[in-house]
Amino acid sequence: MSSLQPAVAQLFLVRCNSRASVDKIFRLVLSPFIALSAIGFVLSVAAHLAAVAGSPIPFGKAVWALHIGIFVVWLPTILVSYRLTRGASRKDFWKIALIGCPKWMRTALYIVFGYGILNFAFFIATTAGHPQPKGDPPPQVVRGFSGHWMMFYGAAFATLYSASAIGYSGMDRKCPNGHSVGITAKFCEECGAPLEPSFVDR
Repeated sequence: MSSLQPAVAQLFLVRCNSRASVDKIFRLVLSPFIALSAIGFVLSVAAHLAAVAGSPIPFGKAVWALHIGIFVVWLPTILVSYRLTRGASRKDFWKIALIGCPKWMRTALYIVFGYGILNFAFFIATTAGHPQPKGDPPPQVVRGFSGHWMMFYGAAFATLYSASAIGYSGMDRKCPNGHSVGITAKFCEECGAPLEPSFVDR
């Protein structure tokens, strides 16, 4: 028994080091997308404030590149959110997806979501039935779209930040027998083995 203890301890250390390396690589991969989400959010806010004030839109027509940027950051966002919330109910999606974020960040995102919905309703109410303008879009159009940009970039940033904080090892949950299990599961669906608490329960 005593001769096995060093081997078991060494195996445990190797496994821990391997998980730490995977988490490090995972965070490095997410870093540029987190940065792009933050930049996109800041530029969306700047465009929105300019549109609300009736000032010239920053970067002119180039501001519409924020449309394309959403697709760039949302692919990894969808992938990590699926991994984060695997096995969870739909009503708990955002609760679990954002669990790695500080409370102030979650609250700020909910405020942005609420404002974005109200902004869209205002945009529809004030532009419905009006003739479509020619040339550069007027400030009210930029205002309508920038509210959505803020929501998408904000959600991407918060979700990717949450995934980075938890790490890949925290999302890649397995039972003692190596079966993949959902994030909220208490027992393995394949073998029935009891599971340790996930990051949701901590």
